[in-house]
Amino acid sequence: MNQTLNPTLLESVLSPLADANQSFSAFYPGESPRRQPIHTVYGGAHLFTATTASKIGQLALKSLDANAPTFVDLAQAVGLPGNEDLPRDRDQLIQLQTRLAMKPRSVRDEYPAAWLAYTVFQRVVEKLKREAVEDFRIDFEDGFGQRPDAVEDKEAMRTAEEVARGMLDDTLPPFIGIRIKPFSDELMARSARTLDLFVTTLIAWTDGKLPNNFVVTLPKVTHAEQVSALVTLFQMLEARTALSEGALKMEIMVETTQSIIGPNGGSTLPSLISASRGRCVAAHFGVYDYTASCNITAAHQSMIHPACDFARHAMQVALGGTGIWLSDGATNVMPVAPHATPRDGSPLTNAQENANRLAIQAILRLNADHIRHSLKNGYYQGWDLHPAQLPIRYATVISFFLEGLDAAARRLRNFIDKAAQATLAGDVFDDAATGQALLNFFLRAINCGAVSEEEVSLTGLSLAEIRTRSFHKILIDRSRTDG
Repeated sequence: MNQTLNPTLLESVLSPLADANQSFSAFYPGESPRRQPIHTVYGGAHLFTATTASKIGQLALKSLDANAPTFVDLAQAVGLPGNEDLPRDRDQLIQLQTRLAMKPRSVRDEYPAAWLAYTVFQRVVEKLKREAVEDFRIDFEDGFGQRPDAVEDKEAMRTAEEVARGMLDDTLPPFIGIRIKPFSDELMARSARTLDLFVTTLIAWTDGKLPNNFVVTLPKVTHAEQVSALVTLFQMLEARTALSEGALKMEIMVETTQSIIGPNGGSTLPSLISASRGRCVAAHFGVYDYTASCNITAAHQSMIHPACDFARHAMQVALGGTGIWLSDGATNVMPVAPHATPRDGSPLTNAQENANRLAIQAILRLNADHIRHSLKNGYYQGWDLHPAQLPIRYATVISFFLEGLDAAARRLRNFIDKAAQATLAGDVFDDAATGQALLNFFLRAINCGAVSEEEVSLTGLSLAEIRTRSFHKILIDRSRTDG
């Protein structure tokens, strides 16, 4: 006769396991349901004003008009699929553009490369006019440099006032923050003072309010005590001002080999996240400092260097499931022509104009290739340093989502049907992670303006359902409705 285990003995085994499961879930709660920006624009603090984001948008539109004035030009610049077959003749281009504007669906079936190029171009223009900058970081580090203390003090307070003015006038991007200097022995006191001056000045101007999605970036993090120190400063500032407890958030920058692997041979990143005590929202990869820390010479430092791929994957492995956003770095080759117009107003020579055109084309393609490399490797956010990079960023990202739209929509629709049937039948559906990943594809695409509401309907889900951000909740709600 079989006997069940003694309940007391069973409890002695399962109780510690339940505690361990809860601890695991606390550190790995899953992907964050919040909107993640697709880029962060970094700019020197001395240049920041309340209208910086709108000015960058205007400059980005001008650069698009100068470098890729038509949808064919943009398709060729970023290397969209089928761009080689698009018309170069002006009359043919105008005729095709008219057809696309009037009957985009029929052109899509007949000429998919033209539909993609036209749609990407239109959505890039719309994005630049509506929300050119998603995230901006007021930079007191590399973009600001080493300046006298009195100058940095003044700029910390001035930029805080500009942020307050932007909050009042609604001119700030959806995400914003500051990057302070590293917490090294030489710079930690200066960094802490800048943070103190900025936050206290801002709070004084706004009656205790921070901008939406405000974050403090800590660069060149090498060990957990630096993160702990920043959190302690946050607590002191919150206690001294009208800020609520936990209001100040941070992000870390992974820019050294020690940020990846510590002295014990294990990953440093989990200890950095734990040290943040729930305040860290993102980890940004610093391409050029990291490659320099690997003794890679400047001539070979690149976004696509194998050392960078290793570091990015190490970040994904260490931080997957924690809810920490991951961001790639920036292409540091700016889309700027090598030959400027002479000060006396005389025209460039034909050779100079041709050199400018070829140089810009090569740089635009390089930027697009780097962004596409990030996207293919699961990094959906990166840095931009120049307004001319924004059209390339949006064109590449929008194209990435549109190219995968039909396949992802079919998979998600089939997944929802399969999961709903299992739920109704009482069967176990154990692949919800894949369903959530497909849902995340559309969330990212919607947030950056890559897909339309009509295109979302291909999934079989409503826009409201997708915006619940939870595959599990969609299944529960549908099972209740069907039941």
